[in-house]
Amino acid sequence: MATCGEAGEGCKKAGMPTWVPPRPLGEGGLTEMMDRMYPLKVFNSLTRTKTRFVPKDSNRVLWYMCGPTVYAPSHMGHARTYLHFDILRRVMTDFFGYDVSLCMNITDIDDKIITRANEGGQNYRELAAHFEEDYMQDMALLGVRAPTVVTRVSEFIPEVVEYIQGIIDNGYAYESNGSVYFNVQSFEGKKGHAYAKLLPEGVGNGELMAEGEGALSLGAGDKRSSGDFALWKRSREGEPSWPSPWGDGRPGWHIECSVMASATFEGMGDGTMDIHSGGVDLKFPHHDNEMAQAEAKYDCCQWVNYFLHTGHLHIKGFKMSKSLKNFITIKQALQENSPRQIRLLFLLHKYNTPMDYGDDAMSGALAAERTFSEFFHNVKAALRRTTARDPARTKEPELALMSSLSDAKKEVKKCLCDDVDTPGAMGALQELVKNVNKYIEAKERAGEPIVADCVRGAAEYVTKIFKVFGLASPGPALGFSQVGDAGVGGDASGEGGEASREAILGPVLDVLSEFRDKVRGCGRAGDTKGVLAACDHVREELLPGVGVRLEDKGDQAVWKLEDPAVLARERQQREQEQLRRLEAKAETKRKAAEKEARKKIPASEYFRGLKGEDGKALYTQFDDNGVPTHDAAGEPIVKDKKVKKEWEAQNKLYNNALAKAKK
Repeated sequence: MATCGEAGEGCKKAGMPTWVPPRPLGEGGLTEMMDRMYPLKVFNSLTRTKTRFVPKDSNRVLWYMCGPTVYAPSHMGHARTYLHFDILRRVMTDFFGYDVSLCMNITDIDDKIITRANEGGQNYRELAAHFEEDYMQDMALLGVRAPTVVTRVSEFIPEVVEYIQGIIDNGYAYESNGSVYFNVQSFEGKKGHAYAKLLPEGVGNGELMAEGEGALSLGAGDKRSSGDFALWKRSREGEPSWPSPWGDGRPGWHIECSVMASATFEGMGDGTMDIHSGGVDLKFPHHDNEMAQAEAKYDCCQWVNYFLHTGHLHIKGFKMSKSLKNFITIKQALQENSPRQIRLLFLLHKYNTPMDYGDDAMSGALAAERTFSEFFHNVKAALRRTTARDPARTKEPELALMSSLSDAKKEVKKCLCDDVDTPGAMGALQELVKNVNKYIEAKERAGEPIVADCVRGAAEYVTKIFKVFGLASPGPALGFSQVGDAGVGGDASGEGGEASREAILGPVLDVLSEFRDKVRGCGRAGDTKGVLAACDHVREELLPGVGVRLEDKGDQAVWKLEDPAVLARERQQREQEQLRRLEAKAETKRKAAEKEARKKIPASEYFRGLKGEDGKALYTQFDDNGVPTHDAAGEPIVKDKKVKKEWEAQNKLYNNALAKAKK
């Protein structure tokens, strides 16, 4: 705060008081200025550290993401990468305000596609097109935003050939027996080039290199060195091929991404990019080879500025694989959990750390969904009860709530600036929710109205961040996106609007009509209990079916909108719990009756009357005290401590009951 003594340093115009301009920087100096200009830090796989994110071109971000190889249904491993990067992209655009251009490729020429097509007697392009469409449908179901640009390898063959020729011309590749290979030895160290920037320890790993070359690769004898890799593959009979200066063939896997990313970003800049992303399992050799090819083509030392990788996904603690029978497709996952629940699960896990997908992990996501859903219901119900006559003045409870909101905003920003730490941000929102709930409950206990603006402001902020995370749709409504929201806000004047009104109001009017009929009938018959039963029936049976939860709050009822499926599951769980309680009660009663009956049986007779499930006696011979000596098959029982112990317990039970009866 500027003091009066500092006023002389300000600006003054004749006849006006002195004005002191705010200081743009505090004691942090240049570091503080950089934090303000470039607040986001990301874990850059090229440095293996968190580094400040500085785009090449002001606010514009060029981002390339390795897309799927489309030969089979998309699985939860795909969801791990594309849903998590969707969250990062949303944070960068909707929170930090970057103008992101995302290019994603579709690998529609690959050894796996060719092999699968040949096995099924299909055309490779038809197979790829089918699974590309299937993948896009899965991404839409998960709420993943479409890329700015989608590229297919099959549409870039001329550019691939030209690109490879450029690498050859620069001295970093060679032709051998109709194929072209990248010469790692000629590239490494020349003009400042470095190979395997991401995973140098992977160099020489034969298993990783063989996987990168593909199952249909020709013999390694064509290579000058075992570390070299294919840019162009000579095609064999039955494989797709295109003409080239080196003979008919097809692109290698790694060159495809280098070419498509470069071609796309040459149209937007110089062919380089701010961000490249993909799964951690692609670091070596795929991503390392991509960079080597591009840097060989452009003869530059840094084609990518920031490389981001998602972590591994495990299924109940194990790596997902068909051999372990834990291979889960996205469609299978969506049969068990909603897109919102899956997105919540991903938000509760850091994008670049290992993540487990299973019941335990999902229980955390479901608990978070219940917490936030109930919060929004409570806020909406509290706001509906407010009127213009209620006090608006902020006192100590309101100031504390406003401080909690301010703290949450600071913590969310801090977390998102720190490598998009969504678990931390979600934790800050949950803390805010807890404080708002406490405020509303305290006001209800005191019989006082809430100060609506304070509560609404907190709920609006949570909704704002949920929109950033992809949990809520754009618009003024508070909370999660609701089924049918598009119809609610529609124009009811036309034919379509009238249909929407009927679709929305019809089920509720049916409930109202049925309730009126029952109450009317009870009123005519003077049946007061019937009226109360009708009230319970509409609350417990009818309204949940149309997505309305009705709760008693003292002398008032509060309605909350909910997904009918959620209410149906809750009712099913209540019924199952009630059934378990009844069964437990019956079992307790049965055991008590059995114990009472046993009190009348002397230990000498107890085992003689025991029978198995087949109705036959459990024991066939006994000693003088009634202790079994032979089992049902007539075989001797050798020192069975359990039987002896049970005989002693029965003897004690009988004698105690007998002594008690004599008193």
